[in-house]
Amino acid sequence: MESRGAKMFFLISAAAGAAVCAAIGSFDVKAGLAAGAAFLFFYVSFLIFTRKRYRSIKELSDYLAGIYSGNPTMDIRDNKEGELSILKNDIYKVTKTLAEQSELLKKDKQYLADTLSDISHQLKTPLTSMYVMTDVLSMPDIPGQKREECLGNILNQLKRIEWLVTSLLKLSRIDAQAVTFKKEKISVRDLIKEALRPMLIPAELKSQEIETDCGDDIFITADKNWTAEALVNIIKNCIEHTPEGGRIKISCHKTVLDVKIVVEDNGEGIEEEDIPYIFDRFYKGKNAGPDSVGIGLAMSKAILVRQNADIWLESTRGKGTRFVIKFYQVRVV
Repeated sequence: MESRGAKMFFLISAAAGAAVCAAIGSFDVKAGLAAGAAFLFFYVSFLIFTRKRYRSIKELSDYLAGIYSGNPTMDIRDNKEGELSILKNDIYKVTKTLAEQSELLKKDKQYLADTLSDISHQLKTPLTSMYVMTDVLSMPDIPGQKREECLGNILNQLKRIEWLVTSLLKLSRIDAQAVTFKKEKISVRDLIKEALRPMLIPAELKSQEIETDCGDDIFITADKNWTAEALVNIIKNCIEHTPEGGRIKISCHKTVLDVKIVVEDNGEGIEEEDIPYIFDRFYKGKNAGPDSVGIGLAMSKAILVRQNADIWLESTRGKGTRFVIKFYQVRVV
């Protein structure tokens, strides 16, 4: 160890100095010269050792100064023995960890800024529309039909804002792990029926056929309400991107290890470059509708992932899209 080496140098130098004094005191010239040479050797060695030690300390000090000023970290680790080497390695590990945490905080900060920007943009559009409709309604000679049209538009925009705010609150709760998902044994067939209930009218308005193929002997362990909501968003996406007279099929399959729920349509499909980002929050692909927010599929994935499930999609432009939901470690009867 370097501290032990320093002590040893001091002791040997002191002994050599004592030997020189003793030799001079006895007037033994040869012994005095030998003792002097030994003292000089150990003194020079100690100076070299001290200089090297201070160089290492300065290197460590410069490294810490660089970290403090925000410069990229350099690797100061070495494989030498000694207390300074151990200290350098430990400091490097700590600063490396702090740098990684700082980078994560920067990404989180940027993500928050981007999210707030997206939310602001999503809210600005309906608010602008409502301001316009309000100006029209303030006109004294507005026809009754135009008045009803404006009121209907305002109501639709208010519903859109309400849906957006509600969805964002749900996503925030899921992200903060403030949602307690129930673990109950539920029938997949009943789950699909629950998810289809609010989607039957939109499908009927577009003359779309919805086909289900799921046995009554398939069960999963999940929260029925939250899982149904995730499924609703997926079915809604299929209805919106399937033309009138199209077909949507929902099927389920079981194995010893998992249960799959497949939702597929024969709609317009998704562009290949959009597929990797389709579950990202606020992402809208090239085929997204004018009222699309890009939050429904992101919420579906968040709900499913928190329940030990997974979701992915397969799509071919012009031929349709196929969503696959897989529940792992389920109890199958």
